[in-house]
Amino acid sequence: MEARRLGVDVHVLGEDDDATEVARGATDSGAESLGIAGGDGSLAAVAAVALERDLPFVCIPFGTRNHFAQDLGIDRGDAVGALAAFHGGERRIDVGAVGERLFLNNVSLGLYASFVHDPARKARNRLMAFLRMAPAALGRGRRPLDVSFEFEGRRERRAALVVLVANNDYRIESLADLGERARLDEGLLHAYVIEAVSRRVLLALLARAAVGNVGEAEALVEWAADRFSVESSRARIHAAIDGEPAVLETPLEFEVKAGALRVLVPPARAQDSVE
Repeated sequence: MEARRLGVDVHVLGEDDDATEVARGATDSGAESLGIAGGDGSLAAVAAVALERDLPFVCIPFGTRNHFAQDLGIDRGDAVGALAAFHGGERRIDVGAVGERLFLNNVSLGLYASFVHDPARKARNRLMAFLRMAPAALGRGRRPLDVSFEFEGRRERRAALVVLVANNDYRIESLADLGERARLDEGLLHAYVIEAVSRRVLLALLARAAVGNVGEAEALVEWAADRFSVESSRARIHAAIDGEPAVLETPLEFEVKAGALRVLVPPARAQDSVE
């Protein structure tokens, strides 16, 4: 195997394995870096141990979307090539946290999170998820999430259909796909809220989203800060953390840990970062 040829010790996770405990065991045995092959939802557990032990982290894209790998500049279709990162260059990037939970990409609340929690409606393809969300957003049975954002001494109350808190800024062009982040070291969280406004305004937003031109669309609100507090009338709230289902207790305390995670990237990508 290529990993062993490069001198990388490999542990294949079994059904009963806890990735966090496996990663901690590896560091206790003298590992000098930690990596995992998986999709976005698999990465945070090992990245959290790397941060905790101040070790470099390696992302090997081996999942459905691999947005984190893409934003690092790693070829999402070349898991074998990504192994070269174990002998590559180091960067420091931001990570997000909601309470004690670390996230690399984003945390979703509202309609999208409800789809992630419902196996019958969950779609692995983001476009299909978007198409299924549209009727729910426009239907009479829609249930907005009443939330209050507190940041930088301000409080904003919104009736939201979708809330997305992201680690760094997404160049949102379409609601079907968030697009890429230009950087991972901005030191800011970005909150995007789709409000429960009139059907006319929502239809206009969906029409713009369909052609990839969300821009300054009405009903889409955005804030940026290094920390957010999100309150809700609900004591517990469904969330999707890097696309994986979670139930969080409110209020939700979000913060960005600027430059906290050491990541290794393949040598060619490391040179690009320096330039």
